[in-house]
Amino acid sequence: MLLAIDTSTGTSVAVVGRDGASGELRCLAETGTDDTMRHAEVIGGFIHEALAVAGISGSRLSGVTAGMGPGPFTGLRVGIAAAHAFALGIDRPFVPVVSHDAIAWSRYRAGDTGPLQVVTDARRREFAVSEYDGLDDDGLPVRVLGPELAPRDAVPEARGIRFDATIVSAGAVGMLAELAFAAGRLPLAADAPLYLRAPDVTPSPGKRVLQ
Repeated sequence: MLLAIDTSTGTSVAVVGRDGASGELRCLAETGTDDTMRHAEVIGGFIHEALAVAGISGSRLSGVTAGMGPGPFTGLRVGIAAAHAFALGIDRPFVPVVSHDAIAWSRYRAGDTGPLQVVTDARRREFAVSEYDGLDDDGLPVRVLGPELAPRDAVPEARGIRFDATIVSAGAVGMLAELAFAAGRLPLAADAPLYLRAPDVTPSPGKRVLQ
């Protein structure tokens, strides 16, 4: 079983694993909000709630996974930091997943076919955009472009369906990680946040010392 977290848009926490009766891989519990301003305030309660609804303790988890973005700096780092801390606390591996990949996977599983454009709000009058071409033989989304930033009024025309997401399902993040593990395809992403833009604050060059 995996604890899954995503704060690239709103905040979502889930537990995914095998159903005790059927053995089917599914989302056992999920909770979240599309509020983009209160990630730090709600993340702890959501983790506790998801574990309680799933009826498990942290010691029963096999790992922790998190959406790595793209997303704004402040919100995204909350979920990644929480996932890293939880994984360290229970001595289990951390599995990074591209958040847009989880959105694409959930859309294809819901019945979308063909080219798919995933769009999320990157703030500052920009969108984060990725393009996909269905699922591969392992059931994983085929990303052909992105994620990249585009001005709100200059997003490239979608080759097929355009989907604007306001929240990334942590359940989809966890399911994608489980499928990748079963297919021997980990890691799916680098363990580095996808901010897509340079930070506002840069290190000072320091003062020159005159001799």
